[in-house]
Amino acid sequence: MSLLERLKQTDRRESAGDPSQHKAPSRRVDDGRIQLKQKIHETLIEELGGELLNSDADDAIDELRNRVRRITFDFVDSSGAGLPDQDKEALYSEVLDEIVGFGPITPLLQDPEITEVMVNGPHQVYVERGGKIEATAVRFRDADHVLHTIERIVAPIGRRIDEGSPMVDARLPDGSRVNAIIPPLSLVGPCVTIRKFSKDPFSIDDLIAFGTLSRQMADFLEACVKSRLNIIVSGGTGSGKTTLLNVLSSFIPPDERIITIEDSAELQLRQEHVITLETRPPNIEGRGAVSMRDLVRNSLRMRPDRIVVGEVRSGEALDMLQAMNTGHDGSLTTAHANSPRDLLSRLETMVLMAGMDIPMKAIREQIASAVDLVVQTARLRDGSRRITHVTEVQGMEGDVITLQDIFVFTQTGIDATGRVQGHLRPTGIRPSFYETLIANGATVPLETFFDMR
Repeated sequence: MSLLERLKQTDRRESAGDPSQHKAPSRRVDDGRIQLKQKIHETLIEELGGELLNSDADDAIDELRNRVRRITFDFVDSSGAGLPDQDKEALYSEVLDEIVGFGPITPLLQDPEITEVMVNGPHQVYVERGGKIEATAVRFRDADHVLHTIERIVAPIGRRIDEGSPMVDARLPDGSRVNAIIPPLSLVGPCVTIRKFSKDPFSIDDLIAFGTLSRQMADFLEACVKSRLNIIVSGGTGSGKTTLLNVLSSFIPPDERIITIEDSAELQLRQEHVITLETRPPNIEGRGAVSMRDLVRNSLRMRPDRIVVGEVRSGEALDMLQAMNTGHDGSLTTAHANSPRDLLSRLETMVLMAGMDIPMKAIREQIASAVDLVVQTARLRDGSRRITHVTEVQGMEGDVITLQDIFVFTQTGIDATGRVQGHLRPTGIRPSFYETLIANGATVPLETFFDMR
């Protein structure tokens, strides 16, 4: 969309406004600000011309910023509004955010301390900061204003949202995950949830500094990835699964061919030989959808050294397990579950969702043979993310898959500031694949698996 089209669209929304606002005396200040922005948009539409009209925002961003700032200050001065320079700057930022940003939530997305932005309709915006959810003073003008912002997010990646397709998963240019849902499914108006990702992906040292895991566990997990063990990162929503998967993927040697498969591309792998695949929703006629399962099957024909699946949640679990069992070892993925044992139950259910008539014992044998390690994550009550279990899948005993914890987090209490206290310690059990790690050149001392304190 050209700059002129964006300006006209924003101008139409400003002109329409919210009729209910003009009836409330408490809204007069807001009405005046809306009118000022409307006039500024009209002036921009009149003045923008030539090459700038046909340029995208990325190409003309510097010129656009200068013009918007000049027009904003000139108009406010000539209108006699008497605004101080600080308010002029704020007005300029709001106008610019509407044109090239994401409206009122743009400052929240730019704040490095905020990890999640939650828009619950036009008049309620929450953020997650330091693992805690807090309300903000940010407000949208009306439901159309929120919908306009959603459209700005999803349009560049070919997604759509309307009454026929009222839910969408998308991503921002920096890779942040976006989920949006609108009426009639949402009764509070258009809702947006944005999970932000750091511009510079977290490293293993960052996670150690955060207390997510210990140094000895980090060295062990690095050895497991380099030794091509199949690993599933399990945890609840917001527990740090994708962040940990990204860190584990960074241990993959640079000379291997990696294929990532996601619903909405979020992984930020730094290796050179990476192919990123993304699912596609159906078009307006309900055709053309490409599912995660389709991509997993197709990836097997692309000569992968590693397959990294963002998350398994349905029948693609069967194809993933088959890939792990047919020479594509070293695969990594995530799944929602509250414990390693729960993960196995979920995998069984997901395999059944593939629609294949497979005996339960055969499914469990597939799981036991394919998965080597489960890394369980959790978000604790203080907002911190921790690895709570590193668990080996040992095999089958009768009809039951046997598990063995290698590392376990034990909570010991809560300090005066509300921070969870605890220790992540080895259980004293050496994993059965220890010889595999040594054979692949890993230097994992036996002391790693014993608590020496």
